[in-house]
Amino acid sequence: MRSHTPPLETDRLLLRRFTLADLPAILRIFGDEEVNTYLPWYPVQSMDEARLFYEERYASFYQKGWLYRYAICLKEDDEPIGYVNVGVDEAHDLGYGLRTEFQHQGIVTEAACRVLHQVEEDGLPFVTATHDVQNMQSGAVMKRLGMEYVYSYQEHWQPKGKLVTFRLYQKNLREGDRSVYRGYWDASPFRCVEAGV
Repeated sequence: MRSHTPPLETDRLLLRRFTLADLPAILRIFGDEEVNTYLPWYPVQSMDEARLFYEERYASFYQKGWLYRYAICLKEDDEPIGYVNVGVDEAHDLGYGLRTEFQHQGIVTEAACRVLHQVEEDGLPFVTATHDVQNMQSGAVMKRLGMEYVYSYQEHWQPKGKLVTFRLYQKNLREGDRSVYRGYWDASPFRCVEAGV
């Protein structure tokens, strides 16, 4: 596995690390009320909060060697408009978000496809992704990425303190592998496989 995070490119996008210079963009992305509706943290509301968010959610992970935490930038101006992450913990969780005005243009799908190609090249065996059952748009992205619905489970989400039902999708990256990540299933008192998802 690589020891650093080189930028990745697609036709329209540059995927790179966030930096301190991106604090205004971080404030716009993570301060967007609509974008943050289904995220497990409250919207960022000031430059000081943006700096803290960057330090906790990006800089500290870069220092630990967590490779796949990218800013999504349009090539034309290199300004972050969203993010795409893949965890290197046991779930290999894929997460993404995009400022409201850039949605419905295939940008997240394009960015996530590129990152999934990279993690496959780097030897990750699978990725998972979860979405709140009320956030059907996110589930549609997972399907476009070739991910398959596996199961649903409930989690008491902090810091927002609400009970959420999530759907878990998984994409196995090794030919013939049909294994299922069961971490969320095993940890949840309520879990099921929904028909027709």
